[in-house]
Amino acid sequence: MDTPIDTLSFEDALKELERIVSRLESGEATLDESIGLYERGDRLRQRCAERLDAAQARIEAIRLDADGKAAGTRPFAAA
Repeated sequence: MDTPIDTLSFEDALKELERIVSRLESGEATLDESIGLYERGDRLRQRCAERLDAAQARIEAIRLDADGKAAGTRPFAAA
């Protein structure tokens, strides 16, 4: 849990976030611990969202010709 969040891969950040959620849901953490877990969990959630946004930006959309057949690709443009 001491690993800097900005160095975590998406998968590692998601796994840690899942562990934090589980710990919070168990009700076993003290109030201070819960606050710390929540804060780290929020930063992990942001990291995961950033990584997903970056991946989405690299997706290529298939261009279709007039007949609806694949005619190539173009960079994904998020709406």
